[in-house]
Amino acid sequence: MTDSIVQARDVWKRYGPHDALQGLNLSVPEGAAYALIGANGAGKTTTLKVLMNLLSPTRGTASVMGVETRQMTPELLARIGYVSENQVLPARMTVGGYFEYLRPFYPSWDRTLEVSIRARLQLPADRRIGDLSHGMRLKAALACALPYRPRLLILDEPFSGLDPLVREELLEELLPQAGEFTLLIASQELAEIETITTHVGFMHAGRMLLEESLGDLSGRLREVRVTLERTAEVPAGLPKEWLQPRAFGNVLSFVETRYSEQGLAERVRSILGPVRQIDPQPMPLSSVFKALARAVRDGAMS
Repeated sequence: MTDSIVQARDVWKRYGPHDALQGLNLSVPEGAAYALIGANGAGKTTTLKVLMNLLSPTRGTASVMGVETRQMTPELLARIGYVSENQVLPARMTVGGYFEYLRPFYPSWDRTLEVSIRARLQLPADRRIGDLSHGMRLKAALACALPYRPRLLILDEPFSGLDPLVREELLEELLPQAGEFTLLIASQELAEIETITTHVGFMHAGRMLLEESLGDLSGRLREVRVTLERTAEVPAGLPKEWLQPRAFGNVLSFVETRYSEQGLAERVRSILGPVRQIDPQPMPLSSVFKALARAVRDGAMS
């Protein structure tokens, strides 16, 4: 079993009368690229801030690299990269000056790698950070988090509000080093991150509802279209594993959450009767998220 580099156990975080986290459990395997997904307000940013010790949990425990987050030392923090869409950078400093300021804090800083990243992202050394666009500031933040080769990289909505080209440029910087660190990323841009994701955690209302490898999740979820011999309708008593059943014309569609190639056809015919065609299709991560979110909304998943 792969060791976990990040763990949260029964973590609660209260803001006044509101519980942003409600007994959260999370486990990120060493070397994974873990996508933390969920609707706005699910608690993703609060979770990452607890893991970075920017917030203290109301109760429960969280640990990074085996150390309880409230006990993390500067030496351990120097092995973690953190980039947030709302990250505040020193506006009056130039890009080059900010890199000079950061280097002494990280014994493992690789100047050659820094130069390479800055060149590829076209970061102007003499430009004040406050004068940069949103996309350029995020480029600068990511460029500062990579040269010391962190063991863990945490990204909180790094692509929010960026144009497609900038998103692509940021991903191109992550890919060469992807095997060198564990990545924990919260993002709504699921199409972009699917190519690097190995594990998924689905949050809702401060709780973790689902956590598994992307391979297992993709393997058991299929969007199924069944062409019937008659006009389709959604019958009562369908299996609870069939999410979002819809009828149009002579086609009944649903999301199968326990897909088995051998058993699907027999099961469909036993429930729906004679059919012309059964067409199961793999689902991209964005479609998986929509299916899970709708299931939560409709009370089919809790």
